[in-house]
Amino acid sequence: MQIYNRQQISAAVRLDAAALAAVEAGFRALGTGNVVQPPILSMALPEVNGEVDVKTAWIRGSDSFAIKISPGFFDNPRRGLPSLNGLMVVLSAETGVPRALLLDEGYLTAVRTALAGLLAAKYLARPESRRITLIGAGEQARLQLAALRLLFPVEQVSIWARRTEAAQRLARELSDAGLQATGYPESGAACAGADIIVTTTPSREPLLFAEHLPPGVHVTAMGSDSPDKREIDISALLHADHVVCDLRSQSEHNGELKAFNGQTPPFTVYELGALVAGGTPLRLTPQDITLCCLSGTGVQDSAIAAFALAQLEQLEQLEQSQ
Repeated sequence: MQIYNRQQISAAVRLDAAALAAVEAGFRALGTGNVVQPPILSMALPEVNGEVDVKTAWIRGSDSFAIKISPGFFDNPRRGLPSLNGLMVVLSAETGVPRALLLDEGYLTAVRTALAGLLAAKYLARPESRRITLIGAGEQARLQLAALRLLFPVEQVSIWARRTEAAQRLARELSDAGLQATGYPESGAACAGADIIVTTTPSREPLLFAEHLPPGVHVTAMGSDSPDKREIDISALLHADHVVCDLRSQSEHNGELKAFNGQTPPFTVYELGALVAGGTPLRLTPQDITLCCLSGTGVQDSAIAAFALAQLEQLEQLEQSQ
């Protein structure tokens, strides 16, 4: 079994079109029912403000699958440590024999999450979207923006975070990089005029309300991935013209659909995989409001892990041939 560290993995896998294609293929397989995927195994550690998730999936026909362990300990920044960490084990889908241990420290999860956000925008946002609002100012906010810039002509970025200084610090970084960026003390002001809003926080209470949604906006909500997290108020869900999730059953338990407390929402819920697989376009007019809840699926992890292992093995072959 090969063992790879974060440095090796980050050299082989970047936020680019090739990685996007791998994650998109995973969603396409999910949308066509070509995936075996169990529910998430999740454990909360409230006394230490932590949690750990275990996710896996097999894309039928693939020669491997991944099992991911993903801890999140949200007081870690006070200790000088990242909030998120983790690793992936890649196993043979024919024999079950472990093929590789990817000690990525959460890097692959961060990349595949950003790319899932880009896919949501690709299929739901207006192609000319230029004004991005970030709710949250951490690593994933940065990655979501970097991913969006792969396909969208981003010019202006507005940022709101629970810590105003974090929003302003990110705004300065982006301004130095050539973007028009502003940190706001109020979320409503940050959302005004947005083409795309991305929520990237571990919030346990709603942050985005109906009054924050301008006509034509697309919202990607990716922070709610456990039963105790919420970013989107029910008013925003009801105000949207089209609501999408990565997996409905998972969103009803871990994602934003749990706002309905087990009741059927009074609107049609679509799944992103079906859109990727070629479903009917949802956005009918430039004024439509679309909202996509991403709670994170095992198929994303198996897709990015298989891609990472292929890239790493290719790099090794190149080094050996030189």
